[in-house]
Formats: sequence, structure tokens, C-alpha cells
Amino acid sequence: MNKQSIYGLTAERLAEWLGERGHKKSRATQVWEGLYRKRVAAFSGMSDVNAECVRLLEDHFAIETLTEHTKQESVDGTVKFLFRLQDGNLIETVLMRHKFGLSVCVTTQVGCNIGCSFCASGLLAKSRDLSAGEIAEQIMKVQLYLDRAGKGEKVSHIVVMGIGEPFDNYANLQDFLAIVKDPKGLAIGPRHITVSTSGLADKIKRFADEDPGVNLAVSLHAPNDELRTRIMKINRAIPIAKLMEAIDYYLERTRRRITLEYILLKDVNDRREIALELAELIGDRRPLVNVNLIPYNPVDEHSQYQRSTQEAITDFYDALKKQGVSVSVRLEHGTDIDAACGQLRSKQIKATS
Repeated sequence: MNKQSIYGLTAERLAEWLGERGHKKSRATQVWEGLYRKRVAAFSGMSDVNAECVRLLEDHFAIETLTEHTKQESVDGTVKFLFRLQDGNLIETVLMRHKFGLSVCVTTQVGCNIGCSFCASGLLAKSRDLSAGEIAEQIMKVQLYLDRAGKGEKVSHIVVMGIGEPFDNYANLQDFLAIVKDPKGLAIGPRHITVSTSGLADKIKRFADEDPGVNLAVSLHAPNDELRTRIMKINRAIPIAKLMEAIDYYLERTRRRITLEYILLKDVNDRREIALELAELIGDRRPLVNVNLIPYNPVDEHSQYQRSTQEAITDFYDALKKQGVSVSVRLEHGTDIDAACGQLRSKQIKATS
């Protein structure tokens, strides 16, 4: 039987678990530091933890539940990992290099049921959620990769934007956030973490109420229901008015900026008049909203979509800017490898089927 990932326990839960088995809280601190500061490869590598506790951990948990299946390295320093889970499923994780630090994009589900018509991640339906440990271990795998390089580099930022809808795996997402933010572990600051959702309105409100302090991004991609429904089937269940009401709730509760993600599709949603409609939709939310324009990475299976021209991207950007909307264009990473999210996984699965 496969063992549970030790990385799935928050510091509090680890202390509780060991305490229930007769170990002091200080022992949990030693184990936690062994995992996240010393980054041991085996429980036996925790030299300050007694043999009894090591055996207990070995009997119940695993340090490694992900194994590297494939790795692609880009000329710009981006590294895309394809990991195999204990049940044989494949997931993607991406390391990206920025001027501000090293960012890792993690996956939260095996497959995706949101069904955005332009996205490689949704080519394969969701088969299950990832555990908090499987999500956290993606960060650890990348950090260990950096450790082996010997340059003293550290993962500094996390984006939860990989395969799957994070808010459809809400409880495990929250545990993951608690684990990576812990100041005695990886100590990744909440302002260095961004969670992206396709727009699950009820979960956006819950996220605002529980407020883990991280950044929120919402995949919008169109300013009206007709267009958004055409490219994102979730809009049938959660139309724009309902989504914007949830965004308003989030803004009021947290008073933090939110990012609206907008992927530009040639002759679909990239015209200047659509930019003006988007500015009108944002309205008086302008001080707390940033629009992130995303150049499209073509996917063979979605041949109906093409990348917007540079002229169209510039015109769309300028139209928003002139309307007083905060707007940016996402810096591209890994364009010489399988850049689209889910693309590497999809190719590997097709190659072996």
C-alpha cells in the first residue's frame, strides 16, 4: 500500500500526530526542520531525531511520492518537470526565472474539468485531486533540483496555476498554503504566492473570509457572457455578473488588489472595442484591479485559436491604459519547449497510449 506523503502535514498537524504517539512538541520541530531546512532524502537522515521516532515515521509516511518522468530545460532557464505519482498519473510543475526571484508553478489536480476551449490542461478530464502533500512535494522536488546545482538558489515565489482548478481542491489547497508559508519551513511569504481560479464564485468568497494572505488571480478572458461562454464553459454556470459580485466581495473583505487574467486569442477577444468593454466592466474597481494580458501558446488540439499579433496586443494594452486600467503583459517563459500548461503531459500520455 502506498504511504501518505509527509509533506501533507502542516506543522500543527505533525505536532498533534507525534503527540498522540507520545512524542514531545520539540520532536515535531526537529522533524519539520529536517524536512524543510535540511531537506533530508530519508527519515534516517534526521540525525537529531531518535531511532524510535524515525521508525514510526518510516512506518506511516513517505518522503518521496513523486518521481521525475521527464524534464525539459529552456534556453531562458525555465524548467518543466513531468512527475509520476504513486498511482502512475503524470503531472506538470514549472520552474521560472525572473528578475525578482525563482517562481514555481504547481499543479493541483490530475486533469481538469473546467474545459476552457483554448487550454491544454483540459484535454484530459480530471481523474482526481492531488493531496496537500503531492502539491507541496512539487516545491520540494524543484528546491532539491536547485540544491543539487550548488548555486545556493531558493524557490522564492509560488503560482498555483498548473493543471486543474485550485478552488475545486479547496481543503488541500489551504493545507498546502499553510505548509509553504510556515516561517520555520520554506518560509515563502504570502505576498509571494498567487492562486489562480477560473472563477468559482462561492470559493472566492470563502477564500476572502478565511484570507490566507496570498494573492488572487481570476481567469476572465472575455468581458461579456456571450464571448466568455464560447471559450469558457464554466460561464454557463457562473456568468460574469455572479463572478464580479464575488470579486467585489473579495475586494471589500481583503482590500487587496486582484489580477484579472486575459489570454489574447487572435480575432476572438483581442479587438480594441473588446478592450473598451473590459475597461467598462472593471469600472470603479480600477484602483484594486490589474489586468494581465497573456499571449497565447498554440496547442495542436485547439487549432481554431491562434496567437494574437504583436500589433493587436499593443493596441489592446494601449486601449486599457488610456481608460485608466492597470495592465501588464505576461513575460513569456519556455517558448522553445512545451510552453502551454498541460502540453507536455498530454504529449507524453498520447505517446504511450
